[in-house]
Amino acid sequence: MNTATNNPGLTRSGKPAARIASGRTLLEVQSVSKAFGGLLAVDDLSFSVREGEVLGIVGPNGSGKTTVMNLVSGVFSVSSGEIYLDGQDLTAVPAHKIARAGVARTFQLVKVLPGLSTIDNVIAGAVFARRRRWGSEAKSHARNLLDRVGLGGRQTQPVSSLTYIDQKRVELARALAGDPQILLLDEWLAGLNPSELQTGMELVQSLSDEGRTIILVEHVMDAIRSLCDRCIVVNSGRLIAEGTPSAVLSDPAVIAAYLGEEHD
Repeated sequence: MNTATNNPGLTRSGKPAARIASGRTLLEVQSVSKAFGGLLAVDDLSFSVREGEVLGIVGPNGSGKTTVMNLVSGVFSVSSGEIYLDGQDLTAVPAHKIARAGVARTFQLVKVLPGLSTIDNVIAGAVFARRRRWGSEAKSHARNLLDRVGLGGRQTQPVSSLTYIDQKRVELARALAGDPQILLLDEWLAGLNPSELQTGMELVQSLSDEGRTIILVEHVMDAIRSLCDRCIVVNSGRLIAEGTPSAVLSDPAVIAAYLGEEHD
């Protein structure tokens, strides 16, 4: 079931509807499937993301959301189908080359380099991604990004000594360090207390306001409603709904997927 709506007036507050409607397609996922032995984790999934758009991917636990992120970022190879970034075929491209093409991400479980300082973690992102920086340029860029995510003045602190949300900030700054074309946030808001959650949502909103293209996998429905221009819903690896957050989250098929058929 597809509940897609193309009404440009239904974009989220704060971003001009015309900009989203006219944005060129940046990412295309075409009939992608991923099998792990006899388990079909992603099943003939197609969607696209426009430049400057925030696309949410939602679905029950185990529905295939993170697998989709792993396929786009090259952690997993597809079993069938194609993935294109700005017209470039990424289907069989290894993860490090996809990063250099402009795909950056965070992970469900924070991945930092525990033996390094906060600034060295971010410099690592500047060195290996799309726009590579070295030496003093990389250090200056990393310092600016740490300021950007709220960690100014803590550049030399060991990342292992940071709180959970601050480690998430470092991971986000590292993802931004290569000036990616598209940013994948895999449950970046998970595990935060209410005040941290508000801070995190404001940070993601500010990135969107800069014009960044973002795919957001999230279970926090308030974040999906307030941050996303459009979202898709997957269940058992298949697309079951697509459209604005308000339309999709009220769709009977989506409610049934989350709560069970008796609530449909």
